[in-house]
Amino acid sequence: MTDRPLGDLLACPVIVAPMAGGPSTPGLVVAAAKAGAVGFLAAGYKTAAAMRTEMDTVRAATREAFGVNVFVPGAPTTDPAALAAYLESLAPDAAALGATLGEAQWEDDHWGTKIEILLEDPPAIVSFTFGCPEAQLVTKLQAAGSQVWITVTQAREAAIAAAIGADALCVQGTDAGAHRGIFSDSASPDTEPDLLSLVAELHSLTDLPLLAAGGIADREDVLAALDAGAVGVQCGTVFLRCPESGTHAVHRAALGDPRFEETAVTRAFSGRPARGLLNQFMLDHPDAPAAYPEINSATRPLRAAAAAAGDAQRLSLWAGTGYGLATDQPLATIINRLCGR
Repeated sequence: MTDRPLGDLLACPVIVAPMAGGPSTPGLVVAAAKAGAVGFLAAGYKTAAAMRTEMDTVRAATREAFGVNVFVPGAPTTDPAALAAYLESLAPDAAALGATLGEAQWEDDHWGTKIEILLEDPPAIVSFTFGCPEAQLVTKLQAAGSQVWITVTQAREAAIAAAIGADALCVQGTDAGAHRGIFSDSASPDTEPDLLSLVAELHSLTDLPLLAAGGIADREDVLAALDAGAVGVQCGTVFLRCPESGTHAVHRAALGDPRFEETAVTRAFSGRPARGLLNQFMLDHPDAPAAYPEINSATRPLRAAAAAAGDAQRLSLWAGTGYGLATDQPLATIINRLCGR
């Protein structure tokens, strides 16, 4: 819990972004705090109890501020026939891995219980991705002592976030790794401006503090974002290989493997647009429908089997366009480089 203003929280302009699915660990957040930066726990894909345990672990190791990121539940797919056809197309991959598809179910990622915990035991910052919570919830979190940050990818979303009382906007550009923070799962990421243009646009439209995210991997990127109007930057991909991250060994190795030459945006693994290293699974399944989290739930056993088998061609290798600058150096070393110190 904190009543500190944003400027005091950002003694260092670099924020360690939440990376759901394993990379964001309590150790990563604690290392960020020791380096003078703010780190985020990723509550996505975890039970509420697991989220609480991670918060307790961080608090036992540091008194510094940290954040928790939560996914806003969306709606079930509107095209069950397209979902069924897509799942049928995954049969050869499942057979090759000796795996069985999971149930393609919609669920809210333990939303209600997570919110209860965050209200009872508030961190310094609660951020939301995939949409906005209700204004009443934002007010409750702020009254409890948390700042509320909303991930936005376009001006329309920024206006909605401002209207419900957000304290800051996490401005995500198209170069960002993993899932796009778009409010509507049917929106096309190709219609959005590049990060610096988006930051500059929002800077002219709102007085809310802006945190830039997407493809930021070196000092020059940080300075460019600050010059465009951001007060800080969120970096994720550049930390994927550092020893404090929980990145799976197969994913970690792929980030430094010259056979992976580019990133691309796909729905193939989850049903939501997400950027990762271009691999065979993405090439084989270019027409996955908008169906999140149904496809994500269905492919979970396939991804687990691919990881266990060391099969990087069938694993989601989330990464932003700056992945080539990710190194296995300690997080503090990377933070210092990004901050120019």
